[in-house]
Amino acid sequence: MARRFFTTLLMLILSLTLVSKAEAQDSPYLFSVDREEVHVYWNSDGTMSLDYTWVFTNQPGAHPIDFVDVGMPNFNFEINTVQAEVDGTPVSVSTGDYQGTGSGFAIVMGSKTIAPGASATVHAYVGRINNVLYHDEQDENYASAVFAPAWFGSEFVTGQTDFTITFHLPPDMKPEEPRWHASPSGFPSEPQAGYDENNRVTYTWYSPSANASVYYAFGASFPKIYVPAEAIYTAPTPSPVSFDDLTSILCCGFFALTFLGVPALTAYASRKRKLQYLPPKVAIEGHGIKRGLTAVEAAILMEQPLDKVMTMILFGVVKKEAAQVLTRDPLELETAGTLPEKLHEYEKDFLKAFKEPAGKGRQKELQEMSINLVKSVSEKMRGFSRRESVDYYKSIMEKAWFQVEAADTPEVKSQKFEEALEWTMLDKDYDDRTRRVFHEPVILPRWWGSYNPTYRPASSGPTAKPVAAPVAPSAPRPSTALPGADFAAQMVTGVQTFSQKVVGNISTFTENVTGKTNPPPKPSSSGYRGGGGRSCACGRACAGCACACAGGGR
Repeated sequence: MARRFFTTLLMLILSLTLVSKAEAQDSPYLFSVDREEVHVYWNSDGTMSLDYTWVFTNQPGAHPIDFVDVGMPNFNFEINTVQAEVDGTPVSVSTGDYQGTGSGFAIVMGSKTIAPGASATVHAYVGRINNVLYHDEQDENYASAVFAPAWFGSEFVTGQTDFTITFHLPPDMKPEEPRWHASPSGFPSEPQAGYDENNRVTYTWYSPSANASVYYAFGASFPKIYVPAEAIYTAPTPSPVSFDDLTSILCCGFFALTFLGVPALTAYASRKRKLQYLPPKVAIEGHGIKRGLTAVEAAILMEQPLDKVMTMILFGVVKKEAAQVLTRDPLELETAGTLPEKLHEYEKDFLKAFKEPAGKGRQKELQEMSINLVKSVSEKMRGFSRRESVDYYKSIMEKAWFQVEAADTPEVKSQKFEEALEWTMLDKDYDDRTRRVFHEPVILPRWWGSYNPTYRPASSGPTAKPVAAPVAPSAPRPSTALPGADFAAQMVTGVQTFSQKVVGNISTFTENVTGKTNPPPKPSSSGYRGGGGRSCACGRACAGCACACAGGGR
């Protein structure tokens, strides 16, 4: 009896322990950032270096802090210059584990994971970030240096933060030469000016009660002579429109609107409701930006055409080596035997749809995938501002394109495009912009053979990594380059392939999705069928800043 009693007691203790661990794993992240100290070094070669120190306290009952996402100002940071440590012990970093938006990396806590109720000091250093300076709009002789430190999703952060950020300006500058920008809310109107140990002018902003989930932008300007001219980005200037041109446009526009526009607008209005697949509640403005959406989810938020959304998913699963294209006409995929970890649900549903034979069965599965994706985004947007969120993701898209356009070699341009492909596709002008940007020979991305079977060697298997091979069988040796026009054409026609060969009539396909996600209102007793309109402000992306895109991270 005694042995049976102790055995039962031991099993009960073990089961309670396992349940406790399971509950800890399922609990949400919730922590305070007790202290944050940031040093921003604006170097003489026009690059930036960053030094972060956070003191985290994990809340009782919360998920262990096993990763810390750190957003970067752009995609031009050099990961081999990144170092991290927890309580003085070095830990690894990974771009693959990063779950914030835009560019960044994750600090992999490993054995230094912060348990519920515990605290730790996390330090990260980034040695080199390029393309961070802009022309000052107030003085053509000055460069503008603006930076927003990485922030964390508001759902993960509690309490206040003792926050300090220090700008270290380029060496050899006189104290009267630089100028600070207006301080963000909650900080003194003027920073504390001084010198660091290397005799560089410094500006320090401090708040004892900051919020680690809030976007704070700090800025300074200094004479351009202290950095190379090529390190300062110049935004393109639109061509001016003359008075005569404007008069002609207005006159032509009046007649076109009178004789062509009114009938066209009437037809458009009747179709518009059918193509709005987000439910009306998303248009009801909440507060703040919903960060942390993937590029695909951002495309849903912007109500991009669904054939483009599915093309983005196709590129995503190919890049992750979850599938490869067997034939492009008709489009057929072969799924990898073992799927990679951390596939999104919509990616899994997408691959499941392609296991169905081409035709109505596959279209039905893709419709279900789209419906679930729209509902998921709608739920994530609950309480957030759609307008602010759309503007935010537009700015990420513009920054992604800038990284590609600013690349000075084909190798770098190809790398940046591969990293930011899905974000660039958010551009409504994606087709034309792709053709404009890729006019020189393009170094093919590593996954090209899985997207275009023409380039895959005959020996490649379904799970083999693709290696570029020439299209023409008479070519003497393998090639990894393609004429820019050909590359752009093949990227752009991917959307057309989806529209024409997979989902059929995209308008009908979208209407079937809309019928489930945003059905028309039921008619009232009088028989009148009403419908509310919605609008979305078309925000202009920030063209004069170098701000971290880190929201929504852990």
